[in-house]
Amino acid sequence: MRFRRIYLLLPVALAGAGAGAYWWARPLAVVGTPVRAGPAADVVYATGFVEAREPVEVAARVTAPITQVLVDEGAQVVRGQPLARLENGEQREAIAQLAAQSRAAALDEQRTVAIFRRGFATAAARDRAVTSAQAARAAEAAARARLDQYVVRAGISGVVLRRDAYPGALATPTKVLFTLGNPKLMRVTATVDERDIPRVVPGQRVAMTSDAYKGHVYRGRVYEITPAGDPTQRAFRVRVAPDAPDLPMGLTLELNIETAVHPQALLIPAKAVRDGKLWIAQGDRAARVAVQTGIEGGDTVEVRAGVARGTCILADPPADLGEGTRLKVTGC
Repeated sequence: MRFRRIYLLLPVALAGAGAGAYWWARPLAVVGTPVRAGPAADVVYATGFVEAREPVEVAARVTAPITQVLVDEGAQVVRGQPLARLENGEQREAIAQLAAQSRAAALDEQRTVAIFRRGFATAAARDRAVTSAQAARAAEAAARARLDQYVVRAGISGVVLRRDAYPGALATPTKVLFTLGNPKLMRVTATVDERDIPRVVPGQRVAMTSDAYKGHVYRGRVYEITPAGDPTQRAFRVRVAPDAPDLPMGLTLELNIETAVHPQALLIPAKAVRDGKLWIAQGDRAARVAVQTGIEGGDTVEVRAGVARGTCILADPPADLGEGTRLKVTGC
């Protein structure tokens, strides 16, 4: 009876082993994607605004109330053009007084010189009269020259970027009344996080966008990095020269500073790389290879070594995938 049982169970065992062999030989269905070539750019994000490259702040040279403002913001001005006038009544009275003194000194000079020529005055008296007349004329000329200080004039030719002058307000030498700038000499000043500043160097290309002009990309180039950062914001200022001076002053921008650009990089899905390795399909078998990655951008990463263009990689392989597993790949 014992041998009979073994004889009956043996076919069943063999049948089970055959079924298992068939099951493990079935290929694993996976989705692959080929390694493709395309542009990859490593960028540093920043925010900035448009300003004049050489802004000129204009203040009064004397302290006096403003009587008249002659320009508005956005006005084109030329060097020396009056921007505002100040109350100059006291200065005019001073000029009138000095003019009278100058006339009196001139008459005294004439009389003393005439008397000296006739021998009735000393040379010292003549010299005193001449000197007094010269001093009076110089004082009058200086007072008349100071009268021009009651006119606030443009220091450069350009555009009035900002006006803080209003009739009736008191102008002082320490108060900026106007800010001027040349619209052809503008720049974008961006704030870059101190962790990213080592990657930024002059000459790098910059792409700039603004919510005010959706769909339009402005281009520029980094030309200066301030040597001192802001410890409060933990950031540095980076200057960008726009390619075309058609940006309005004061416009805020979002900047992508291109720190590295590879036009023909090998690109793969970022999720395919795990611990520096990825799965590929070699024929109908799975193989795991080590790769060196580069620029990362969202769902895509650059691979610099380990696979070639066109290699079929498994973007989302099963967690229990093993080396040499038979595959049925779609997508490559």
